[in-house]
Amino acid sequence: MNSLIQNDVTAVILAGGRGQRLGGLDKGLVQIEGKPLIEHILAAMAGQADEIIINANRNCDVYAAYKHRVVSDEMTGYQGPLAGFAAAMTACDTDFIVTLPCDGPFVPADLVNRLVEALEQENADIAVAHDGKRMQPVYALITRSLLPDLQDFLDGGERKIDIWYARHNTALADFSDVRETFFNINTEDDKRALLDREQMT
Repeated sequence: MNSLIQNDVTAVILAGGRGQRLGGLDKGLVQIEGKPLIEHILAAMAGQADEIIINANRNCDVYAAYKHRVVSDEMTGYQGPLAGFAAAMTACDTDFIVTLPCDGPFVPADLVNRLVEALEQENADIAVAHDGKRMQPVYALITRSLLPDLQDFLDGGERKIDIWYARHNTALADFSDVRETFFNINTEDDKRALLDREQMT
């Protein structure tokens, strides 16, 4: 892996959603194995990036207790992951951000490595995880120089992440061998499935 890129990456944990399908719960604070999901994600990302930012729009004091910067969306009304991308890109000092959700506890130890390799191989501006069947758009490595374009996109009323990616040279990073990476908790059924899975291991 290009160490220059590795040392120039801010990890952005996306915890800014409404959690509507989970009864409005803040998904990053849902307890799994006796600790909030955010703690699982932080542990998995330790050493994978130069800095970690938590993108949150509520419970910011709770997230701040983890001693990482907490950045809220500049746009109001829970405008989706791209708004979180823009807020983090505005706040960070590195040339790249890597994004991932707060509710996917199975983060591989080489998440950033795989994304960097795909970015370099394609000489791309964005690298997005692919599970072998579909793109997983919130797992991405993005060049921070795209911030002005992203802000223009959002200012124009656009919110769809795949449409924004299509505007740029986007590489796909192969994660087909670790598809469990993309198991996340959107509903109570997902939460029960995760708890059942943990009890079986």
